[in-house]
Amino acid sequence: MPRTVIVTGASGFLGRHVARNWTEAGYQVLGIGRDAWDEADWRAWGLSKWICGDVTLDTLAAFRVTPDVITHCAGSGSVGFSFQDPAEDFQSTAGTLLSTLEFIRLRAPEARLVYPSSAAVYGEVDHLPIREEAAPRPASPYGTHKLVAELLCQSYSRHFNLKVVIVRLFSLYGPWLRKQLLWDACCKFSRGEATFLGTGEESRDWLHVVDSANLLQTAAEHAGRDCTVVNGGSGVGTSVREVLTMLRQSFPDAPPLHFTAQAKAGDPKEYLGDCSKAEVWGWKPAVSLRAGLVEYSTWFQGERP
Repeated sequence: MPRTVIVTGASGFLGRHVARNWTEAGYQVLGIGRDAWDEADWRAWGLSKWICGDVTLDTLAAFRVTPDVITHCAGSGSVGFSFQDPAEDFQSTAGTLLSTLEFIRLRAPEARLVYPSSAAVYGEVDHLPIREEAAPRPASPYGTHKLVAELLCQSYSRHFNLKVVIVRLFSLYGPWLRKQLLWDACCKFSRGEATFLGTGEESRDWLHVVDSANLLQTAAEHAGRDCTVVNGGSGVGTSVREVLTMLRQSFPDAPPLHFTAQAKAGDPKEYLGDCSKAEVWGWKPAVSLRAGLVEYSTWFQGERP
């Protein structure tokens, strides 16, 4: 009988790629989330069962299985939303994780939990690249809530002997991402617009979603009662201007880039991760940024012809 993985938030951008990755590795994959997902769609992403609902102890128990792994992709994915509705953002991030930890403690104590956290826990940093040991200084409620979620993981690992691993993902991108910079840019380029916040010199560590799914699967092998934390990034910093310049090449009618120099709340100026810990596990990103951006613009233009 195949081993079983539960992916929370499996209909989301990251969750669906994670689900497919586990399925291709030979696991039975069960998904849960708030979306009323069409069965043909969730089966196409490799799920054998889908529960539409909030992530709670009861809904997780409704699968009636003892999973080998839970990858907790449910939660907020927006810095901006965390400023608009911090209470809902907290519940979406920390509340759903607490239910998942309780489910493991009570129903599946040998299951391994993989928690995709965020580099937003670091906030403004003094040195690059950022190592996992850097003191967290979140610059947004989103980052703060991710940090609270990490503390919950560490608490349950320490006090209840749960096997947990935390992966702090940097700037994820790829097909089915319908928010943040790349989606906004493609929408603007397709309308003949090209004005963006900031100076364009802000830099990010971009990681393709397929590479992140591979990392999360690798990380599951290292989940333990010491609650290991690793960075998930490409290890290469690329400016917003460079990224938008590459992306704009797929939109020949788009005007030249223009930046307002107005900073966006909660966005640090530079992010670059030291990913040597993950590389020790044998993981390395495989998708180049240029190839990934071409893939993204092609997907976007298919979604919004």
